[in-house]
Amino acid sequence: MTTQQRSPIQALWDFFCSLKLAISLLIALAITSIIGTVLPQGTPPPEYLQAISEAKFKLYSSLGFFDMYHSWWYVSLLYLFTVNLVACSFKRLPRVWKIITEPTLVLDEAFEKTLSQTFDRKLDGNAASLKERMAAFLKQEFAEAVITEKDGEYHLFAEKNRWSRLGVYATHLSIVIIFIGAIMGSLFGYKAMVNIVEGTSTDTVYTRSEKPIKLDFAVRLEKFSVSLYDNGAPKEFKSVLTVLENGQPVPGLTNRPTIVNDPLSYKGITFYQSSYGMASEGGVYHFVVRSRSGGAPVKIVARQDEVVALPGGGFFRVLEATQEVRQVLPQFSGPAARIEIIPSKGAQPSPPFIVLKNFPDMDEVRGGQQIFVYEGADDKYFTGLQVAKDPGVWVVWLGCTLMVIGISMAFFMSHTRIWMRVVNGRVVLAGSTNKNPAAFEMRFEALVEKLKAF
Repeated sequence: MTTQQRSPIQALWDFFCSLKLAISLLIALAITSIIGTVLPQGTPPPEYLQAISEAKFKLYSSLGFFDMYHSWWYVSLLYLFTVNLVACSFKRLPRVWKIITEPTLVLDEAFEKTLSQTFDRKLDGNAASLKERMAAFLKQEFAEAVITEKDGEYHLFAEKNRWSRLGVYATHLSIVIIFIGAIMGSLFGYKAMVNIVEGTSTDTVYTRSEKPIKLDFAVRLEKFSVSLYDNGAPKEFKSVLTVLENGQPVPGLTNRPTIVNDPLSYKGITFYQSSYGMASEGGVYHFVVRSRSGGAPVKIVARQDEVVALPGGGFFRVLEATQEVRQVLPQFSGPAARIEIIPSKGAQPSPPFIVLKNFPDMDEVRGGQQIFVYEGADDKYFTGLQVAKDPGVWVVWLGCTLMVIGISMAFFMSHTRIWMRVVNGRVVLAGSTNKNPAAFEMRFEALVEKLKAF
């Protein structure tokens, strides 16, 4: 006895068509995705080195764990999974397509034995009259039938949801389309960051590797605002942005508010609100100073760390300021500044103290020669925007839509078929379904009961 040898090409084809390969790849993708979830992706190296040793950092970097979803081995798994899906679909689709487009119309005795649901009923009348009655019966109770005459017998065939057999292939195709969209975004798109100070504009963004990308338009930060919870944590921060083309505002994109869940998009580039902070040049702080011995109050403007002369002699300096002092002094709230008084230039400063905008009389209890009232600051914020360009996003959305359709067809619809063989005084009923046989059995029994009433 001889055993037929498979060619290397056939063996390779069978390997890519293997269900075991598909399951193994899905498990591998799931496990590696856990790694990408546990390890922060794209974080600057110093932050990694604070949590792990240098040896682990080098090992993880060489394996691509810190940018796992762009690593060569993860992308290779996706490529292999895609080839596996395509190969499985090409191998099985022709048979399914033939079932859909070339159904078996004749219920002969050999075919009847292959069906799980059958029923034989004797009825009065010749074949021609029974054919008409059974065609009307199927049309009313199931679906309109195709009638075929063979050897003096009439064969009726009716079906529902035949295209639902393609649901699994639509799902396979959707995964491939999503993967193509992701590749398009990876090759022709980018993710970058930019910080913009209030009142300024920029036409350049920077990738994670600090590579500059020049845009063909500019974005200006008109104003930044932040609202806080009672505990001082940020509740909502908002950037008011204007898009500039050739130095002129773009209609419809002037003073456009941008918050975390409402990004700004223009020419395929999307700006997401990501972070914020105080501009490095600091703000301008406003004070009212009066002498304890009397005299008119004097308004003074100062910048952080700037030594400013006081009326009547001496100097003072703003060490730091905040919009919410609650985190430092829980019993108080609102803007505050920490300052120090310098009796004369070069002399030893006095201990720093805090003045509060919402409590203007508080500094009187300090006992100093000058009484300070803090009126607030003209702080300049910067907004941190995440910038993304992804030309494949609409391809991904197309794939997601097709996936929903395919999964709905595959899980919630079934291809059900009913055959009838009509001869003089006798009717044979048979049926089959490609999924959910228990529900189809109940439906078939209901047809049988109605057929018995004839």
